[in-house]
Amino acid sequence: MENCRENAIMLREGLEKTGRFNIVSKDEGVPLVAFSLKDNSLHNEFEVSETLRRFGWIVPAYTMPADAQHVTVLRVVIREDFSRTLAERLVFDIVKVLHELDTLPARLSAKMEEVGEENLVIKNNGKKTEIEVQREVTDFWKKFVLARKAAVC
Repeated sequence: MENCRENAIMLREGLEKTGRFNIVSKDEGVPLVAFSLKDNSLHNEFEVSETLRRFGWIVPAYTMPADAQHVTVLRVVIREDFSRTLAERLVFDIVKVLHELDTLPARLSAKMEEVGEENLVIKNNGKKTEIEVQREVTDFWKKFVLARKAAVC
């Protein structure tokens, strides 16, 4: 457990050094690192999570429960087989993902607006819930990433 805790600290420090994340987890208890983007105007945690999958990482992104739905985090649980080398590689891959996302022409939610509201399902007296918007953004992002993969290969 001490090794897991040290690797969690190493991961946290690596993410802090990027200057792009707020660490929201505590150092006590389960060895995990939960973090969110300081600036999600260009891309969000769901886009980071999805792009990390291309590098073989499964880093879930999710919104917090009731009364904190506006907070979205990425979470890495440090298991016994998660070494210092893997922690360093994850930080390196996250930096690559952020750089790749930074080079995209515009935030995907802005692209969704270009599609037009007539193509979107609108509920609740003309307003979508946050989870509906989140799902639409995630679905759009998945399609965008898959199309980009197909174009590269």
